[in-house]
Amino acid sequence: MAIIKQLKDLHNEMQEWRRDIHAHPEIAFDEHRTAKIVAEKLESFGIEVETGIASTGVVGTLKKGKGNRAIGLRADLDALPISEANDFEYKSKNEGLMHACGHDGHTSMLLGAAKYLAEHGDFDGTINFIFQPAEENEGGARTMIEEGLFEKYPVESVYGMHNIPGMPVGTFAIKPGPIMAAFDIFEVKVIGKGGHAAMPQTTIDPIVIGSKIIEAFQSIVSRIIDPQDPSVLSITQFHGGDAYNVIPNEIEIKGCTRCFSKKVQQQLETKMKEIAENICKAYGAECEFFYEQRYPPTVNSENEAELSGQVAIDVVGEEHVHLSPKPGMGSEDFAYMLQKKPGSYIWIGNGDGEGSCMVHNPGYDFNDEILPIGATYWVKMAEKILRPIN
Repeated sequence: MAIIKQLKDLHNEMQEWRRDIHAHPEIAFDEHRTAKIVAEKLESFGIEVETGIASTGVVGTLKKGKGNRAIGLRADLDALPISEANDFEYKSKNEGLMHACGHDGHTSMLLGAAKYLAEHGDFDGTINFIFQPAEENEGGARTMIEEGLFEKYPVESVYGMHNIPGMPVGTFAIKPGPIMAAFDIFEVKVIGKGGHAAMPQTTIDPIVIGSKIIEAFQSIVSRIIDPQDPSVLSITQFHGGDAYNVIPNEIEIKGCTRCFSKKVQQQLETKMKEIAENICKAYGAECEFFYEQRYPPTVNSENEAELSGQVAIDVVGEEHVHLSPKPGMGSEDFAYMLQKKPGSYIWIGNGDGEGSCMVHNPGYDFNDEILPIGATYWVKMAEKILRPIN
């Protein structure tokens, strides 16, 4: 691997940053300590800093030469509302919160790259280091854009990265086109008529009606959506009732959907609403249906994805870069940035050895071994795009 020597030497310091952030996780729009650390470090590197974008977002701007080209490199700051199961020294000190998705590592890799580029970077133009809050569920990327991110910091392209457990250390994966799915949420409230469990004929049982709705929802993906258009519809919550002998008056069903196109998003919403309302009507119940299109699909632009793949090859070698991975059904709000600007989102291997587990697991931990690999990728990406013209 062609890891930059200075980033190898910075490995222990990046690990210290990462583990400190890991021990103090903060969730969406509450990443005040993390943002302060990021801002202070960027300033110590001699990088111009703005804070407070989308509440806790941070942007560092580094200019060299006379070039007018500019790019954005993005990392996410937030943690998850998960109780950590690990028992190492740097485990979470904030009860019920945990860096279970590796954003502590993403932040530290980009900080390492920023330090190197400020001290040794060979480029002509502007690099905007975008440290984004609230990736998990709350759409911090969208909020930064709405607050003028790309007006204040115009860029020709923008780039993101995420660690992937199960991919070996020293590997990358990227492809043009959709790489992560859209993420939508839904809620169905069935309002029936409660009563005594011994006299169900006097009730309109919302539990039975809800079960019919859930069963019918499962046929949408298998019988309505084109099988060549990947999609997922998952029921994740069913709430109703408080006693053994009482049929409740109402129940709630909640869940999420995933897909890769606007057409399928619309099909899912339309059919779910139609099914829920008609089943309720058939049983004499009322229906309240809510559907929110949260994150769009993450779609890599062709030229930028090809460039990212080439940079990854420069770092780890051609045999360690997968250029046609299957898109992931998970979602990422970096998609909003890719709707506004050309760019790419690359996966970096977090390791596939014993004890590795998927993100959003209480036993997950970011693999510190990959810190200089990711930082080297960022440096080589910036220098390749903004290389000086002699």
